[in-house]
Amino acid sequence: MTTTPAPPAGGSAGWPTWRQATERALYGPGGVFTHAGGPRAHFATATSAGPALAQALVGVVRHVDAALGHPPRVDLVEAGAGGGDLMARLVPLLPDDLARRVAPCVVERSPAPPGWPDSWPWQPRMPARIRGLVLAVELLDAVPLDVVVATPDGPRLVLVDPRTGAERAGQPPTGPDQAWLARWWPLPHAGAGQRAEVGSPRDRLWAELVGAVSQGLLIAVDYGHQRDERVSGRWQEGSLAAYRAGRAVPVVPDGTADVTAHVAIDAVAAAGVAAGAGVTWLGRQRAALRAVAAGGVPGVVGDGGLGDLAARAGWAQLCDPVGLGAFYWLAQGVGMSLPGALSGAEHAGAAPITT
Repeated sequence: MTTTPAPPAGGSAGWPTWRQATERALYGPGGVFTHAGGPRAHFATATSAGPALAQALVGVVRHVDAALGHPPRVDLVEAGAGGGDLMARLVPLLPDDLARRVAPCVVERSPAPPGWPDSWPWQPRMPARIRGLVLAVELLDAVPLDVVVATPDGPRLVLVDPRTGAERAGQPPTGPDQAWLARWWPLPHAGAGQRAEVGSPRDRLWAELVGAVSQGLLIAVDYGHQRDERVSGRWQEGSLAAYRAGRAVPVVPDGTADVTAHVAIDAVAAAGVAAGAGVTWLGRQRAALRAVAAGGVPGVVGDGGLGDLAARAGWAQLCDPVGLGAFYWLAQGVGMSLPGALSGAEHAGAAPITT
């Protein structure tokens, strides 16, 4: 990072903070998440691995329905749905009676794909009140955040030139963000140059999702890290990354590539508990999928073993321990227990478990 003197504020038109620059690059006019092509032009997600994830979630939807007493309406909300692939695959897999009672809703800033059902709302904001299931698959990593760097004078916001990706140090982060860093990503006083990413915007978003649920279950799926990893120095250079057309590229927030960062998933879990979640399960995707699929996943796992080759390949991709299988699942219940084998790992406190 350069040592050019910073402007007097935390960011300016020429040198915004990383959070400001990423917001424009992803969600501004012509941004990665708002133009017609959408993010799918740049990267693949867990929802891209064929129908396996949707098949595994059928049992979760059935659990929620049963826990609610099989009501006339079960809300099924996906926040940050991208192209809507998961919802489009999941609803047709549900038993007929449940499919008739499910009320699908997609919350997404990008436009709906051609042919999206008119009866399935596609909207930029969360519903005011949800009774059912909320899914957030790789939503939180797309929430822009500020980057700070350790200096001899304490942490400073990192400012960036959106055209080139060049950086320089700015002002100290706000008091609340300094408190977040002290709790979740403390920077060593002697570690000048070490970086951290302030996850408080992601915590606030998750708390809003939890707060919108009157009774139900929320599941976040994302790549992330926990405090012990961060304190150990494994992430001392941060986790900012950029992808264009499926390939990693230099991190420049100019609107031509997806800019992302890992999620401080333990902080998100604690925010959910503070917002009203009663039970929490936090673990790797490979463990979560095996738990929710314990009763059999149509076409993937059942009495007859593995199904067709495409389903088998998709399942293997989702459970790959060095790929998607290393993603975290955060499941939190509001007035509801957790499904299947996950219920054996319920945790009601603010410090989530690790598997």
